[in-house]
Amino acid sequence: MSTLAHTMMTAARSSDSGLVGPGELDRYPYAEAPVPDRVGAPAWDGGEPELGRVGRRATGSRGRGLHGQLVQQLGQMIVSGDLGADRPLVPEEIGQRFEVSRTVVRESLRVLEAKGLVSARPNVGTRVRPVSDWNLLDPDIIEWRAFGPQRDDQRRELSELRWTIEPLAARLAAGHGREEVQQRLSDMVEIMSHAMAQGDALTFSRADAEFHALLIQIAGNRMLEHLSGIVSAALQVSGGPVTGCDRPNETSLALHARIVDALGAGDGTAAETAMRQLLTVHPEVERVVPAPREH
Repeated sequence: MSTLAHTMMTAARSSDSGLVGPGELDRYPYAEAPVPDRVGAPAWDGGEPELGRVGRRATGSRGRGLHGQLVQQLGQMIVSGDLGADRPLVPEEIGQRFEVSRTVVRESLRVLEAKGLVSARPNVGTRVRPVSDWNLLDPDIIEWRAFGPQRDDQRRELSELRWTIEPLAARLAAGHGREEVQQRLSDMVEIMSHAMAQGDALTFSRADAEFHALLIQIAGNRMLEHLSGIVSAALQVSGGPVTGCDRPNETSLALHARIVDALGAGDGTAAETAMRQLLTVHPEVERVVPAPREH
């Protein structure tokens, strides 16, 4: 069982990259050049309610210390709109407000720049970028949107994206299945079954995320494989009955098992059909992503 537990935890987040490399610190000079067109005070000036709100959720910063916590707080403030587009971000003010070192501020801004949330330019300083520049497929940004004012849009968009990705992945996986991967998928279904019987929603969701990530990874399409983190993020932040995976139930469990059987038989059509059924277990999805019409 220890092997299975290890397997369940392999759907790692991809947002921990972005630590400062040699020579990178100078990109964010601590004493920024004056920016004459600054509008108003920074959002955190006198903004304890906002700070408290964004600080309550820190899942993305677990195990990453002050650097991760600052990325989490600033990221949520940008995504929620507390720090609007083109807002100047002065590292010195950030360091004073959050009581962190200049190195922590610089590393955090570098990570946010990699996510498309901010830009740093000579003689302009660091500014918040518009939504059109954000990497909306980044797992952290998915999480921040899912627990902010854009939560409804984020859940809908994730459902639509999954509807596009996963049925195709299931069809392709039927032609690329390997015995060891097939066994891992079967193990995930077994774990989900035991977890549901014990009322263990956390274990169920972890095995479920591993199941869907594996399915995409064996589809034989490297571009689809890069999207497996998005599906995992979608399962983690769905926050409601958007798909059959969100709440343990007999129907979703049976459909997972049906997908495994179809993959074992090399039946891509059956695997795709079962996945579509899995993604429409709840009637809410049919209003978001209508099922294809019969011709």
